[in-house]
Amino acid sequence: MIKKSLIIIVLLNLMMIPLKAQVSREDEELKREITLYNPYKPSLPAVRKRSFLPNMNDTTKVNLVINYDIRPSKFSPVYTIRPIRSATLLPDPLPKLYKSYVKIGIGNFFTPLAEISITNERSKKGTAGFYGRHYSSNGKILLQNKERVFAGIMDNEASLFGKKFFRRSVLGGSVNFLQNTRYAYGYKPEITGYDPSKKDIKLVYNNIGVKSSLASLNLDSADLSYDFELFYNFFQNSPSLFQNHAGFSGTMAKIVRGFYVGSGLDFDYYKLSDSIMTEPKYIVSLNPFIKKSTEQYNIKLGALTTVEKNLTDSPRLHIYPDINFGFSVVPEYITFYTALSGKLEKNEPERAIIQNPFIIPDGSLFTLPNTDHSLVVSAGLRGNNGLGGNYHLSVSYSMINDLILYSNIVFPDTASRVERGNYFIPLEDDAELLNIHGEINGAIGDKLTYNASGNYYSYTLSANEYPWNKPSWDGRVAVNYNLRNKIIAGVEVTALGKSKFMISESPTGWLTLSPTVIEKSPHFNLNLRAEYRYTRILSLWVKFSNISTKRYYEWAFYPSHRYLFMAGFTYSL
Repeated sequence: MIKKSLIIIVLLNLMMIPLKAQVSREDEELKREITLYNPYKPSLPAVRKRSFLPNMNDTTKVNLVINYDIRPSKFSPVYTIRPIRSATLLPDPLPKLYKSYVKIGIGNFFTPLAEISITNERSKKGTAGFYGRHYSSNGKILLQNKERVFAGIMDNEASLFGKKFFRRSVLGGSVNFLQNTRYAYGYKPEITGYDPSKKDIKLVYNNIGVKSSLASLNLDSADLSYDFELFYNFFQNSPSLFQNHAGFSGTMAKIVRGFYVGSGLDFDYYKLSDSIMTEPKYIVSLNPFIKKSTEQYNIKLGALTTVEKNLTDSPRLHIYPDINFGFSVVPEYITFYTALSGKLEKNEPERAIIQNPFIIPDGSLFTLPNTDHSLVVSAGLRGNNGLGGNYHLSVSYSMINDLILYSNIVFPDTASRVERGNYFIPLEDDAELLNIHGEINGAIGDKLTYNASGNYYSYTLSANEYPWNKPSWDGRVAVNYNLRNKIIAGVEVTALGKSKFMISESPTGWLTLSPTVIEKSPHFNLNLRAEYRYTRILSLWVKFSNISTKRYYEWAFYPSHRYLFMAGFTYSL
């Protein structure tokens, strides 16, 4: 057992001897040392470069001798003359043009307003369109006798028009219709038991007309210019009271040796209904002239010759001067002018009802004499006022024959007659008129603009004591506000001086007339308006009119509405 153990120990020692020797040799190899004396620096040895460029030093000398020989000669270039084209200016971009617009409004006293306009877009060939308008009022007014009466009005208008463009002219035409309806609501307050129906005091005026025109489109002022118009109107007051009116007007002019020479020609023919028992009327006018204008002065020499056949048995000849002269005192700021002229004022029915729509309906509307302004002398100053606008001051003196005035007519004791003061008869008189006129306009900043005007009248009459229904002065002041074409507003104050009303009364109901005079004191009136343009096609507006402290009488016994309000919108299509 002991022997076996010793053998095992010897074998184990023999197995361990080679392992120790191997470890000792690896340790010796790992413990080798390397000593470095300097870091490694690669370098090149200095070498002298050799140059192979040639030597540029020239040893040869050359003497140059240059001789100049100058022989001048004429040179004639060949050229071609070509005209210089005129400079062209590019137009500003045109704003968008809408084909039509609609305007709708409503006010107190049940006052509707409707307006429509339809046109084509921009075209080089022509234009065509339609315009229509309706305005009416249906309210009642309190008279001096505390009676409330119907004082409605109604205006209807329609027009179909068109133009055709040619290279050197434009041809136009239109068909027009106008209807005005009024009610003679005012009568003398002392009259009792007078309660007319609407039908009894209704006045309807219809005017239908056609018109055609031909005018030149001159690009050069030296070319012949012309403008001709041919028209026909049918005016009716009642089925038995009407008038046919046909006429022609034309103007031709041309520059001849620095002078503008031309003439105008007008012809009017009137055929009245048989119930009026009046012969046809006509007016022929010829107006030759010659003008010269420069930056320093302008002058016009002419004459107006008119032949009139109205209510007389034979025609009447009128010759009026047509002379104007003006010169610049201070360029742009002060220009003086004076004129000597005259005219025949045509008192046609459609013009007379604008002045007074309550003329007695017995045919007097169709037999008014024409007003003869035999001589008008005027002078004035105008120019830039230095405040962003212009001014105009003038004074004129006129000699007038057959000036039309109006008087209320009252037949209180004749039950079969309708004259209770609500109808008027025309009165003719010769007069001399002195008129002083002034106006001014301008801007206050970039948002406010203003304008004002005024007149003073002084009449000298032959047969009448006063110029009935005509104020001694009038005036107007307006201020407008515009904020970027978005908000537009305005305020206006108008004023009328005192005037006299004449009441022609007949105690017997026939020919004896005893006039009564009523004086009207000065009247001031305030008007306001505002518009908000929500977009370019839609805007909202409002108006306030006749804002005053007292009621206004345009005619005797005819009070107006003291306060009018209207609001609405405008829409473009």
